[in-house]
Amino acid sequence: MKRPTFNVYVGLFFSLYMRRFIYILPFLFLLSCATTKAPQKEFRGVWIATVANIDWPKHPNDDVAKKKRDFIEILDFYQKLNFNAAIVQVRTAGDALYPTDFAPWSRYLTGKEGSAPEGFQEPLKWMIKETHARGMEFHAWLNPYRATVSLDTTLLSKNHDYYLHPDWIVTYGNKNYYNPGLPEVRSKFNKIIEELVINYEVDAIHFDDYFYPYKVEGETFDDAETFSTYGLEGQSLEDWRRSNVDSLVQNVHQTIKKHKPWVQFGISPFGVWKNKSTDPMGSETKAGQTTYEDLYADPLLWVQKGWLDYLAPQVYWSMEYPVASHKVITSWWNQHTPNTNLYIGNGTYKIKNNADKAWNKKNEIPKQLNMARELDHVDGNIFFSAKSLIGQHEKVNTKLKKRFYSYPSENPGPLNKLVRDVQLPAIKSVQQNQQILEICISHTDSVPRFINIYNFQKGDHQLIGKEYLSESDTEGCYQFQLTKKQLRNNIQINISDAFGNESTMQQLNIN
Repeated sequence: MKRPTFNVYVGLFFSLYMRRFIYILPFLFLLSCATTKAPQKEFRGVWIATVANIDWPKHPNDDVAKKKRDFIEILDFYQKLNFNAAIVQVRTAGDALYPTDFAPWSRYLTGKEGSAPEGFQEPLKWMIKETHARGMEFHAWLNPYRATVSLDTTLLSKNHDYYLHPDWIVTYGNKNYYNPGLPEVRSKFNKIIEELVINYEVDAIHFDDYFYPYKVEGETFDDAETFSTYGLEGQSLEDWRRSNVDSLVQNVHQTIKKHKPWVQFGISPFGVWKNKSTDPMGSETKAGQTTYEDLYADPLLWVQKGWLDYLAPQVYWSMEYPVASHKVITSWWNQHTPNTNLYIGNGTYKIKNNADKAWNKKNEIPKQLNMARELDHVDGNIFFSAKSLIGQHEKVNTKLKKRFYSYPSENPGPLNKLVRDVQLPAIKSVQQNQQILEICISHTDSVPRFINIYNFQKGDHQLIGKEYLSESDTEGCYQFQLTKKQLRNNIQINISDAFGNESTMQQLNIN
């Protein structure tokens, strides 16, 4: 028999190689789509809206037990997704979801504005405690200038500023607004922030995009008299309005840091700063209104001045949306705000609920999260709003859990942090009961901290659990639900404070 030539052997080898390559090609593709290693520090937040009972309470007349169950359901859902922050609306329109002399009780909590909730005297303290118990930060979200959500003032308490200070109010469109040009308006709001920071263990104060109102065609925001009184010589109306918002932001920042320098200050502006058609530095968008020109807010200045710990632009459009592409806008913010923590606001409420057909696809939000992780200056994401994923969009939720949020993540500290030594607390006991690891500690530090649990393998630390150490609690026991594999691996702990400083690692000896 004639022996095969060398070329035949090469051909057979190549044929077998290609068959094997074709066989493993799908596997390689799956690997390329698999979970990429998540950042060790990444902000994962959710907005919990109370205005109009969007997220919570589901109904203002629900009994206290149901209100608590519903809030816990939200926290538990996002805790399972390894989110690390809840941004909860505590002031919607001149009202409050906590007891204060500065505003009446919110009707979205009690059913009637000004009426205290029976059997629920400190809802904010309760919400903060439950949020912290799940290892999550609590950011108190306020609307500075929206005074009412409609022109129906019969629903307002007689203790609302609409009645107490009618000279502060400007009616515009179908709402009433506080006049941002009045120093007494800014002064009162600053006192509201001061009370919150002093009396409540909040981790951040958070504003959204309601500064000067979105423009209504054919209507004028009537602040001409205020401008005549307080405007500087040669100053345009537009620049004066922006300076009013700047003053509010600067004053609030100073007030927060004066009392508790670890409490962060974040703002979530409308997604488009300016269109490129009106400013070469603007984004390649065609937004009908912009943050700078229509809402008289200048986030770039606030970042430049160091008045913010984080910025979270609301980029609620799909990746390729022609007028305002998520891809274009997110890239723009990444480029222009390197000096603060940048979190991208994602519109999960649009999933299968929008005329833009891109939102019918289960990979729209995953694509946005992929992009965020690829950019140098994006440090996390915030979803609007809480109810948008609960009990629906299971395929999206599964993809989020498997590809992006398999493990916990540390919360980013402010970039301009106070550097300090962080000591490990005294570890009183460590007990394992099946897959529950309980650690009891004591500490005396008044700065809030996290206790972080890691698996340590091959020189790499993987965060597998975290718990919040309150500024007021000096001792406590914390339980971590771990897998059998995690318990078999080398376990170490450290402490990170609210500024982002970390202690040394310590080996955990399990009894």
